[in-house]
Amino acid sequence: MYDIVRISGDGIGPEITDSVCRILEAAKLQINWIDARAGEAVFNETGNPLPEETIDAIKEHRIVLKGPLTTPVGAGFRSINVALRQKFDLYSNIRPAKSVPNVDSNFRGVDLVMFRENTQGLYIGKEHWVDEEEKHAESIAVVTEAASEKIITAAFEYAKKNNRKKVTLVHKANILKLTTGLFLKVGERVAKDYPDIEFQDLIVDNMAMQMVINPSQFDVIVTTNLFGDILSDLASGLVGGLGVTGAANIGDDAAMFEAVHGSAPDIAGQGKANPIALLFSALMMLEHLDEHRVAERIRSAVYAVLQDHKEDCTQDIGGQGTTKSFTDAVCNILED
Repeated sequence: MYDIVRISGDGIGPEITDSVCRILEAAKLQINWIDARAGEAVFNETGNPLPEETIDAIKEHRIVLKGPLTTPVGAGFRSINVALRQKFDLYSNIRPAKSVPNVDSNFRGVDLVMFRENTQGLYIGKEHWVDEEEKHAESIAVVTEAASEKIITAAFEYAKKNNRKKVTLVHKANILKLTTGLFLKVGERVAKDYPDIEFQDLIVDNMAMQMVINPSQFDVIVTTNLFGDILSDLASGLVGGLGVTGAANIGDDAAMFEAVHGSAPDIAGQGKANPIALLFSALMMLEHLDEHRVAERIRSAVYAVLQDHKEDCTQDIGGQGTTKSFTDAVCNILED
């Protein structure tokens, strides 16, 4: 029995979270869910988007499955996702992008994994106004040797454990010579400890071009926070979009598994939500818990539905079904 904190999230979050929990139950996984709240809905009720009791629950149980949360654009509270990553030092954001059966994409055979440093860089929002008229703003990118070494080592260790052959480090050291220059310098040093794994570095703009020309040339990718935010979504686009890719945020003492797509309030409650992204995130959670056999059973069931029961899939992945019909189809296979 696993004690796992469950944050259903905003918009379509409760629907897809319910779907994933049903599927895990059909796979005979014993989980005691610890329900907690965060995001826009609880902010509107209490004025606090990340209640202290949610933080306490994560401190106690250390594993979180989280649905999408709404973050206001340009105003309001800052991203809860960022706050949780920083609060629990979830320095390793892991985003696999792997082609799935019968989902439209311009590419086939994509199988890459993005490691994104999660706690530093420009993305953390360390910014201020220079003038009182608020016409001149500045942002500060923070990169340290220690944090760079942790994420780059995590990428190489993943490659070693999973028989991956190459690690590509992405940077902009030709211009950002101190910050991403430091990241590159650390990567070159860490790579020497893994002589059996090929190491290359690419400037971020070239990397974006190469990913859409020939994504199969990449295996494991590691980069800084903002570059990783952009390139991981690009990688998802190579395999059909954010609706079919999972994500993990892992630190030394806690781990959070989340859907990285939006909360889609415009379709909430209509049965149109595709739960695959959160489900694949949950499978990463199972693998983190060494439940590899159960994770593979569920993944095989999802692939079978995509191949043989397309009518039960939601419209965004080419079906005519609903969240419930997709969930039922996966559960039926698991329960046979």
